[in-house]
Amino acid sequence: ASQKKPPTHQFLQLPLGTTNILAHTLHGIKHAVTATLHIIMGHIQPVDVCTFSTPTKLLRFGFSAMFGFGARTLALAEKHRWMPSNQRKDFAFIKTLADLKYECELSFLPLQIPQTIPNKDQWHKIQGHFLNVSIMAIPCLCSMAPRGLAPNTRLNNGSMALIVVQNTSRTEFIKHLKRYASIKNQFNFPFVETYTVQEVKVQPQLKSGLDAKENTYLNAAAAEGNYPWNIDGDLMKEASQIHVRLHPQLINLYGVNTDDLESYQATCNCI
Repeated sequence: ASQKKPPTHQFLQLPLGTTNILAHTLHGIKHAVTATLHIIMGHIQPVDVCTFSTPTKLLRFGFSAMFGFGARTLALAEKHRWMPSNQRKDFAFIKTLADLKYECELSFLPLQIPQTIPNKDQWHKIQGHFLNVSIMAIPCLCSMAPRGLAPNTRLNNGSMALIVVQNTSRTEFIKHLKRYASIKNQFNFPFVETYTVQEVKVQPQLKSGLDAKENTYLNAAAAEGNYPWNIDGDLMKEASQIHVRLHPQLINLYGVNTDDLESYQATCNCI
């Protein structure tokens, strides 16, 4: 069998957006000058990439995705862009907490080493009510999560982190969210499950007979034929099943592997 050829093009990720998880993960800091210095010094890092597709078409490439809480807060914030930034974020956070419970079916293919062509028997399924589902190909460092939204994965280790938050009380869910900003393990809760995977399929489901008020937003989304997704901080709406597939070391980006940072706090390691 022929060996996979390494990518021949290098790309620069400048931290010019609002979340900057890719730039923060590559550079250890949200700083445009640091990103530029990586070009000058020739720091090149192969990076894993995901494809997001429906059963009929490719939607986009990306590095991280959230369905549920992380997606709906973004959708509400985008819908109320007339508000001041901080007020908009607080509004979206509180509103989402008050009315959130997604029922969906998750199918995932656990990481296999060496990777082989999967068969139906290797796929695992989970069905139920979830508050949030995260699929991360990179650690996703950001100001809100200095250690990363998925600290157990790496830039190019050929795997994705699947993080599933089951339905729980809002008090416990907030405790889970607060731990992202601390050094405590945000996954050390009985309602949080983590998996190391290479493919994930997410199929939203709207169960009949649920309380109408509780599912106001979900019914509206179903009526429009769209469910919100947060892909690398960008809002995407799609009605059908989403298939997320990992492509190991698909591209080269200017930056470094921040796994070697001495502390979880973001620092400039450009020199």
